[in-house]
Amino acid sequence: MDKPILKDSLKLFDHFGSVKSRSMFGGFGIFAGDTMFALVVNDKLHLRANAETEKEFKQAGLEPYVYKKRGFPVVTKHYAIPDNWWDEPEKIVTQGRYSLEAAEKDKQEKESCVPDRIKDLPNLRLSNERMLKKAGIETIEQLQAAGALGAYQALQKAQNSPLSLELLWALEGAISGQHWSVIPEQRRNELLSALS
Repeated sequence: MDKPILKDSLKLFDHFGSVKSRSMFGGFGIFAGDTMFALVVNDKLHLRANAETEKEFKQAGLEPYVYKKRGFPVVTKHYAIPDNWWDEPEKIVTQGRYSLEAAEKDKQEKESCVPDRIKDLPNLRLSNERMLKKAGIETIEQLQAAGALGAYQALQKAQNSPLSLELLWALEGAISGQHWSVIPEQRRNELLSALS
């Protein structure tokens, strides 16, 4: 359903560098390198806002994309552009560049902030932190020392029940500082073969 808008959007942004799309939030995230700056969902292009453009977007009546996570609404920083912007592709490209710059800036700030607790790492929540604590892994340093595989095996022992592979990817992403969905297939296969 979102494919024509996605194709048009990728074509517009192709001069931003290595532009690609990936399934995200029920649609497709648009990335330049490894930075997501736009989202195509519900047949609309959504551009990422920063503090300045967010005010402009809201004043122009643009709506942020909202999705449900565990039954609760999550408001994103991605705002749906009006259909008439497609008549002025250069406007989309200009706003897209601002969105990319804002996303890169946010990413740098986030990377410079060192999390204190396991629950603050990507992909992990308080429940994961508690599970890991029961398995003897109480700090980020201990998690990094155990590695995703070691932590997963410690959890299996402590839980005494099967765990989903998604948790293994979540741990790998937490340690490497990325969302679990972008862990390369090769790395997943390495972890799987070490697990069996």
